[in-house]
Amino acid sequence: VVFPLQKLARYLAPGADTARFRLFQPGLAALQRAEALFRSGRDHAIDYVSSAVRMDHAPPPALPEVCFIGRSNVGKSSLIRALFSLSPEVEVRVSKTPGHTKKMNFFKVGKYFTLVDMPGYGYRAPQDFVEMVEAYLQERHNLKRTFLLVDGVVGLQKTDHIAVEMLEEFGIPYVMVLTKIDRASRGLLLKNVLEIQEFVKEKTQGCFPQLFLVSSLEFSGVHLLRCFVAHVTGNLPTVEAS
Repeated sequence: VVFPLQKLARYLAPGADTARFRLFQPGLAALQRAEALFRSGRDHAIDYVSSAVRMDHAPPPALPEVCFIGRSNVGKSSLIRALFSLSPEVEVRVSKTPGHTKKMNFFKVGKYFTLVDMPGYGYRAPQDFVEMVEAYLQERHNLKRTFLLVDGVVGLQKTDHIAVEMLEEFGIPYVMVLTKIDRASRGLLLKNVLEIQEFVKEKTQGCFPQLFLVSSLEFSGVHLLRCFVAHVTGNLPTVEAS
């Protein structure tokens, strides 16, 4: 549940290189610290702050920030809701209709960081998607990491490659997250993981070498992703990560 990528590594051929499967491998104390960040309390409010369609509508860039982008039906809002599941009062709207998110939605996690749910690209993307997202990526100086969500069942699509090119062009540090892993057979998932891992190694410079696998339904990988978010926003400085 915590390390789905390592579980998958058992099915590789003997002697296969699994170094990229465990670059970020936090211990129990770090995982617990991250859990605490995502659990609201009397002195630690987790709130939806605002939505924006233009950068001049965005809240002030006062805290470290992470954003989540991906194709319209990749399960982005479902994943963000899973990340915030320890604070059920936080309202993350999840629609059965792809492309529901038309604005940049900002969530403030206490005094620690801000998480941004970006509009989906591809099918049913907002008309001004490119202008909105490009402006955000280029101007948001407090952005620490972009999480690029890829469907774990279908792998990298043409629109995902365009997103990668944009992130690479702007020099934005990012990480790939494979969603919906509960829907993929083990063989298909392993095939997609190895293909994407090779793509990251050969074709990217700004992408973190380790993939993150998640299931919003079964919560696989959610604890690890929380920990990585906490780490890249500077709230887990002692965690080992390449």
